[in-house]
Amino acid sequence: MNKPSKLGIGVIGTGRIGKLHIQHLSQNIPDADLIAICSLDTKTAETLALQFNIPKVTTDYKSLLTNPKIDAVIVASSTDTHVEICQAAAEEGKHIFCEKPITLDLEQIDETLAIVEKAGVIFQVGFNRRFDVNFMRVREDIVSGKIGEPHILRITSRDPTPPPIEYVKVSGGIFLDMTIHDFDMARYLICDEVVEIYAVGGVRVDPQIGEAGDIDTVIITLRFQNGVLATIDNSREAVYGYDQRVEVFGSKGMVTVGNPKTDTVTFSGSQGSRSAPLPDFFVQRYKDAYLTELQAFVRCIQEETQPLVTGTDGRVPIVMGYAALKSLRENRPVLLSEIS
Repeated sequence: MNKPSKLGIGVIGTGRIGKLHIQHLSQNIPDADLIAICSLDTKTAETLALQFNIPKVTTDYKSLLTNPKIDAVIVASSTDTHVEICQAAAEEGKHIFCEKPITLDLEQIDETLAIVEKAGVIFQVGFNRRFDVNFMRVREDIVSGKIGEPHILRITSRDPTPPPIEYVKVSGGIFLDMTIHDFDMARYLICDEVVEIYAVGGVRVDPQIGEAGDIDTVIITLRFQNGVLATIDNSREAVYGYDQRVEVFGSKGMVTVGNPKTDTVTFSGSQGSRSAPLPDFFVQRYKDAYLTELQAFVRCIQEETQPLVTGTDGRVPIVMGYAALKSLRENRPVLLSEIS
């Protein structure tokens, strides 16, 4: 496999995350040469191309994949297109960065991973939180033994506002579009596999979410193979901002991650004290992590190494999501081995 010093890259999708990837590739990753972007939203794509001096814009991802100058693609299009594009990219010999989820269909995931393996290309899934400097430090403290043997993991993940109801209807539900990040984080931090999940939940935020067949408030317990116990709590609405916290308790101590503020200024006056709010949402909170994960992807291609987030890492949280859904519906703990 060739190891070009500067990689030709194409981006497919110009939504919120696609735009951020385009910005990072154009401005912050000197080893990347952003050659083309693909989007059905031609107005947005042409604006981005002009802004970031991108040579080519297309509405046909296949023309992007057959471009010999492109070594790798960023798949940031709608979820229902991921499988088709990833399989086609692998067959063209392009390295692939795919935003999560690969798809919600486990058979299609397995088919895609088989095609990727046969093609021998790098395949990285976009679980960006693994690249957050705070969570990386927690993992280091766990792996190094600093907190001793981990006993309990607690993850809090709450969005500032609920998603549109139309999104809720097609997202696969809270476990597969929101908790999926926390499932991945749990595996990443504990460095082990979950064997059992128990989930409870309800509609506490918006009745329309319930009418759409989903829930908006959940508590999930996990049991790992190594005996570690974990809890995850999610809410679709935290009125005070984007709430992302982690705590790992072990035999020698505890390590926690709190919420970074937008700045460190505190004002104190006769009416009390005020500090900066939490980040508005995930793009603001994890902007640096999105850059770090793309840098890691480029480095994996150049060094011919496996990515930190593999295709298998993209598959397992989907299994966990289905186990949580089964647990909620049947009101019992569910083994991951029950999910085929």
